[in-house]
Amino acid sequence: MITKTFKIMNPAGFHVRPIKTFVQAASQYPCKVNVINKGKKVNGKSSLSMLTLGIAAQDEVTLEIDGEQEEEAMKTLGDLLVQIHE
Repeated sequence: MITKTFKIMNPAGFHVRPIKTFVQAASQYPCKVNVINKGKKVNGKSSLSMLTLGIAAQDEVTLEIDGEQEEEAMKTLGDLLVQIHE
C-alpha cells in the first residue's frame, strides 16, 4: 500500500466534473483506491462517495492505493487531484 497527500489547486474545489474524471480513471486500475479528506475515507471509484467528501480548494487530500499497478495509479490520480479544472 502507498499513501500520498495532495493539495487541491482548483479554485472551485473538486466538484462533479473533476470527480467524474477521477472516478473513471480510478476504475481503470485493478487496485483499491481510497480518498481521505478531513478524516473521512471513501472509495475513490464511487462518484457518490467522492461527492460526500466536499473537497474544497486548498484542502489536503490523501490517496491510499493498494494492489496491482498502485504506483501507476498514484501518479495518474495524483495528477488529476492537482489539476485546475474549469
